[in-house]
Amino acid sequence: MIDYSPFWKTLKETGVTQYDLIYHHNISRGTIHRMRKNKPLTLVTVDILCSILEVPIEKVVCIRPSDPDCETSL
Repeated sequence: MIDYSPFWKTLKETGVTQYDLIYHHNISRGTIHRMRKNKPLTLVTVDILCSILEVPIEKVVCIRPSDPDCETSL
């Protein structure tokens, strides 16, 4: 399962607001909405967010297995 909780924590830590992302960095409202709902984004979008926030990917997204056997079922 995709989890963007690190992103919301990073926003608080850096002081960057959703307004800043939308109006100063051209991140779409749809992207913010998808992140609120833990929906998938492209890696390009995740990379852009990492660049804006100047953080590694772990500060934006983490993957949590929804199935305990997830690793073996791949």
